[in-house]
Amino acid sequence: MTPTELAPRFFIAVAVIILFCRLITWLLAKVGQPPVVSEMLAGVMLGPSLLGLFFPQVQEALFPAPLLPILYVVGQIGLVLFMFQTGYAFKSHKVTNLVGTAGAVSLAGVTVPLLFGVLLVLATAGVVPIRVDGVSIGVTAAFVGVALAITAFPMLARIITERGIAGTRHGSLSLASGAVDDGVAWIMLAVVLAFGSGEAGPAFVTAGGTVLFGLVLWLAGPRVTGALIRTDRLDERGRMLAVVALLFLIAFYTDEIGLYAVFGAFALGVVMPRHERTDRVIGRVGPVASAVFLPLFFTFSGLRTEFGLFGDPRVLSFAAACVALAIAGKFGACWAAARLRGEPSGVALRVGALMNARGLMQLIALNVGLEAGIVNASLFTVLVLVALVTTLMTTPLLSWLDRRERRAPAPVEEPALVAS
Repeated sequence: MTPTELAPRFFIAVAVIILFCRLITWLLAKVGQPPVVSEMLAGVMLGPSLLGLFFPQVQEALFPAPLLPILYVVGQIGLVLFMFQTGYAFKSHKVTNLVGTAGAVSLAGVTVPLLFGVLLVLATAGVVPIRVDGVSIGVTAAFVGVALAITAFPMLARIITERGIAGTRHGSLSLASGAVDDGVAWIMLAVVLAFGSGEAGPAFVTAGGTVLFGLVLWLAGPRVTGALIRTDRLDERGRMLAVVALLFLIAFYTDEIGLYAVFGAFALGVVMPRHERTDRVIGRVGPVASAVFLPLFFTFSGLRTEFGLFGDPRVLSFAAACVALAIAGKFGACWAAARLRGEPSGVALRVGALMNARGLMQLIALNVGLEAGIVNASLFTVLVLVALVTTLMTTPLLSWLDRRERRAPAPVEEPALVAS
């Protein structure tokens, strides 16, 4: 198809995606699900798992194959802007005095699901068709382990903000742990992709480029962004364009070194100065990213998800085991680590529930793995199911814990002694 032919297809596809996502968001809001969860589910429903299953000609007309790369690129814009906004919002959450506990929760939340994922793949090697020809079982196992170790930090931050628990112990602890968790998981993913390519060079480029990026951002980031925001030489429009240009340059660099654009966008958001001018920039780009661009990424992922593959009993059994181990490894390990650090049961359970959500970040990792050629359709679909289940259960579980706590009888106080 020529660009002239693709343009009208793009516009009608975007209109359908936005309207359908809004419909699903409205429906799921009645049961307390945040918008990002609804958009994930809407993306899958627009793919071959639902629309393509019952109306394949409609799906082909709406989303022809030549249109998919365009949806991917435009969806990346949404991801970068959303992660930039998330990084900026992260600064408003106080995470002091949590280093030890957050470190323990992060360590457990990465190590245990990583181990579970590796062992599951090794135990089912040669039985379940989840490995790409030419990719070693070790690389596949490591990728599954990393995918299970990921926490959806943007999802976690949004749930915490929407529920008004940012200042609570479990909210702050989850934010601190989730940030460390995702940073470690992305670095591990870069290493897995480097091994998957069969070359050591990319791993060294990623490691060296990450160190350089961290140093420059730490030493010069606050100074450069502060000068950009506080200068009076730019009007509000010029300031927004300058921030977006800087954001895209950093996204380009982190993509090129294998750390990926979303991580660079989040890091830039963290070093942006807290200022009313920054708030206005975020206020202008944030809603467009969330409402227009981000749903395109979810739909692009949904178009690659085929739940019909679960007709193979081997894939279905593997998916069930993967979901169970993902929940046990992340929820269970984070809960146990928090309890061992002396956190109350209610705090530990809520931390486990929040850390268990994988959502957006796992979808990003899956698309990266698919593009790198180390993930096939079956494994992609299995891990999308993991992302959906673990994310969908988060809000209901938190609500159940809140109701249980409200129903619990108040502790009975002993009567004061009266002096005779």
